[in-house]
Amino acid sequence: MKLEAKSLDIGYRDRRVGSDISLALETGEVLCLLGPNGSGKTTLFRTLLGLLPAQGGHVAMDGADLSSRARDEVARLVSYVPQAHAAFFPFTVQEVVLMGRTAHLGMFSSPSRHDREVAGAVLERMRLAPLADSIYTRISGGERQLTLIARALAQEARIVVMDEPTANLDFGNQVRVLEHIQTLARSGIGILLSTHDPDQAFLCANRVAMLHGGRLARLGAPDEVITAESLKQIYGVDVTITRVAMEGGRERRVCIPRGAL
Repeated sequence: MKLEAKSLDIGYRDRRVGSDISLALETGEVLCLLGPNGSGKTTLFRTLLGLLPAQGGHVAMDGADLSSRARDEVARLVSYVPQAHAAFFPFTVQEVVLMGRTAHLGMFSSPSRHDREVAGAVLERMRLAPLADSIYTRISGGERQLTLIARALAQEARIVVMDEPTANLDFGNQVRVLEHIQTLARSGIGILLSTHDPDQAFLCANRVAMLHGGRLARLGAPDEVITAESLKQIYGVDVTITRVAMEGGRERRVCIPRGAL
């Protein structure tokens, strides 16, 4: 399956946010979106999901225009993971994950035994089964984020869009979320995620897209796209990119800010 933006213009009725954006995501890969606040990342996600109409160009799934597909069909193909938040209603973790089955239910239908089995399997896969009966509003931020990812997986979509999935998480939970993202990609799911941390892109992305001024500034492999020059261009900061030794003789690139720090 392939999710593709072709010469896409994005924005709202009274304001254009981005123009001429072309990128594609296939199952089994991680595409990381980098860009400063206000660059249009969330607006792009909403347009790719069909929640906002394209102002120009179009979004396609396997070559078919997104606008030609019914909403329930889109929901079965692409799922969305927002930033973790404290919900108002005291649903259990299991109930939140089961909500991901809504795309497969008819109007006024209740979850079937199969739906509950799917939700249960996802809870096991995300190692959330011990929290199944816990109240979503009372678990940690990292656990809430993993629950939202589990809800998206319960949709059984082949593409998952994640809006800053590690935002406001402590270091340990950031690492756990990134590990799950890599595992999901290896299982054949396509992941499109946004982050403000280029080191995270080095850790888990196959490709990186950089948004700047509402346009796609760069697109390609992390080592090619994330450079001192490109980070200076989009974030206005000077950095040094170096390599650190890892176990097994491997190396990984990291970004170190320069200047007055």
